[in-house]
Amino acid sequence: MRALLLSTAFLAACAGAPKDQGWPCVGGDRGCMRYAALDQIHRGNVHELEVAWTWHTGELERGKQTIECTPLVVGRSLFLTTAFLRVVALDAGTGEELWSFDPLAGGTPYPIASGGVNRGLAYADGRIYHGCADGRVFCLDATSGALVPAFGEGGVLDLRAGLEGDLSRLPYGPTSAPNICADLLVLGVSNGEGPGRAAPGDVRAFDLVTGEERWSFRTVPAPAEFGNDTWEGEGWHNRGGANAWGGISVDAKRELVFCGLGSAAFDFYGGDRKGANLFANCVVALDGRTGERVWHFQTLHHDLWDHDLPTYPNLVTIERDGRAIDAVAQVTKTGHVFLFERETGAPLHPITEVAVPASDAPGEAAWPTQPVPSAPPALVRTVIHEDDLTTLNEAAHTHALEWYRRLRTGAGYLPPSLEGTLVTPGFHGGATWSGASFDPASGLLFVNSNELPNVVTLKPAPEGARYRYGITGYHRFLDPEGYPAIEPPWGKLTAVDLAAGTLAWEVTLGEHPELTARGVPQTGTHNFGGTIATKGGLVFIGGTSDERFHAFDSATGELLWETQLPAGGYATPCTYQVDGKQYVVIAAGGAGKVGTRAGDAFVAFALPD
Repeated sequence: MRALLLSTAFLAACAGAPKDQGWPCVGGDRGCMRYAALDQIHRGNVHELEVAWTWHTGELERGKQTIECTPLVVGRSLFLTTAFLRVVALDAGTGEELWSFDPLAGGTPYPIASGGVNRGLAYADGRIYHGCADGRVFCLDATSGALVPAFGEGGVLDLRAGLEGDLSRLPYGPTSAPNICADLLVLGVSNGEGPGRAAPGDVRAFDLVTGEERWSFRTVPAPAEFGNDTWEGEGWHNRGGANAWGGISVDAKRELVFCGLGSAAFDFYGGDRKGANLFANCVVALDGRTGERVWHFQTLHHDLWDHDLPTYPNLVTIERDGRAIDAVAQVTKTGHVFLFERETGAPLHPITEVAVPASDAPGEAAWPTQPVPSAPPALVRTVIHEDDLTTLNEAAHTHALEWYRRLRTGAGYLPPSLEGTLVTPGFHGGATWSGASFDPASGLLFVNSNELPNVVTLKPAPEGARYRYGITGYHRFLDPEGYPAIEPPWGKLTAVDLAAGTLAWEVTLGEHPELTARGVPQTGTHNFGGTIATKGGLVFIGGTSDERFHAFDSATGELLWETQLPAGGYATPCTYQVDGKQYVVIAAGGAGKVGTRAGDAFVAFALPD
C-alpha cells in the first residue's frame, strides 16, 4: 500500500508525460533521482533489446583513458563528453554526429585534475556548460557547438580567477557535471588531496548568462566562520580536499543546493588537522540564492581512510504514516545510507555516535566516535575477520591469513598505522561516485557497491617535507592471483527501502568468467558506473569488470537481460524516447580504475522495430 501512496504528485505528472522524453540532466532531474517515467521497454520485453546504434570517439590512439560520462538528451540531440574532454552532439535516434568541440585544441595553461575524467555536462536555455578538469568552464550553443561569447571571456570562464593566491600550478577543476539552480550554474571541483598545499574545494555559483560569480561556499571555514572551531590551530589554512567532486543536486522548487563533500587532505594522516574537520565528509544544504549554509551533517569525523562522500545526495520523496516526506539520501564509501528530512536535515532514522579505536600513530588524534545510522543496515562488510578470508584455494587462503595476521585488524574505523591497517570498506567503497537511483513508485533506492579491502601503511615523510607522514602506496588486499583476499561477494547491487530502513533485495553484481569456468560460483566484481531506474520496472547498470550491461527487475533483483559491451561500461547510462522509440545508452570506455581494456564507444539499445 505504501508504494501506491508514494509521491502522488510526481506520478500523476509522469502519467501525462509527452510521447518523447529526454534526459536533460546527468541525474535525470535536477534532484538526481536517475529515474525515467518510460515503460516501452519493460520487464516482459527487455530480453529483446538489441543495438540500435554505436558511435565511436576515435580516440583510442591517444591513450588508455576511461569514459565516465552520462549523456544528456534534449529534443533530438544527445550531448556527451569523450575520454579526452571533447563535447560531441549526436542525433539521439541515429547516433549521427552533429558537431564537436575540443576545449583542449589550443592546449591548456593549467594542470589537469583527477586524470582528466568527466562525468557529464549541464544544459539550460539552449546552452551546454562543460566544466573541464583544467579549471575552465565552456559555454556552447547547443545547436551549433559554437562558444557563446557573452559568457565569461568569449565563452570561457577561468575558475581560478577570483580565487586568492597563485593556483596556476595546482590541479583544480570540475570532473562531475555542474547543476542548475534558478539562473545559476553551481559546481564543485576536484582539487589536491595533499599532503602539500592545495587549491580550495569551495562550492561556487555563477550567472548562467554572463559567468559572473554570484556566491561561494567555503568548505573549510576561515576564522570567525561557522565550523572553524572544528580545526585545531591553523589546521584549516591552505587545506585541500573537502570538495564536492562527486557533483551537485538541486531542489528547484525550494532553490536549495545539496552536495556531499570529500575528506580533508591528507587522506590518511591528520596530525596537522586535529579536530572533527568541518565541512569535510558532510552532507551540506545551501541556500541556492546566497550560498549560505542551511544545514549540514558530518557522516565521518576526522577522516583517515579516504572515505569521502563520493557522490551527490539523491533528492527523494518517501511515505511514512500516510504522509509524503521530501528527503535527502546519501550513500557513502563506508557502506552506510543516511536519510534526512530535506528542509531541516533531521535524520529520518536514528543515528548513534559509536566509540571507535584510537590511533597509535605519533601526533595523530583520531576522533573518538563515528556516526552510524540505525537503519538501513550497512550495504557491505565494515569489519573483516579471519573467517571472512578467501577460500578460493589453499594457497590463496594461506597468503591471506599470513598477511591478515601481520596487520592491524578486527574492528571498524581502525586508523592507519606504521605496521599496516586493513581498511574495509576499501578506498573504492562501499558506494562510489557511481551513486544511486530511486524509483518514486516503490520507494526503493538502487545502489551498487564494492567489497575490496585496502592495506594502508604510514611511513615517515622525507627530510624537509612539510608533512610528517605519507603512505607506502595504495595497496589492495589481494590473493596471489589478483582476486580480493576475502570471501565473495566482491561486488553487489542492493535495493534499499528507504522508508522502512531495510534492504528489499541484494544480488551479486558481475562475474569473473575464468573463475566461472573453474566451477566457482558468481563472485561479483570491482565496479564503477551506476544505476538508472525506469517506470518499466527495470534497473539498468553496466559497471562490472566482465564488461557486461545488465537489466534487473526493480522489484525482485532478478537478472532479466545482459549483453557484452565492446569494453567496460564504467559510466552511468541514460534512457530517453524520441520518435516514439525508447533508447538506453551507455559509454563503453573500459580502462580506468578497473583496469580492463580501453574502448571508445557509446552504445544505444532499443527494441526491434
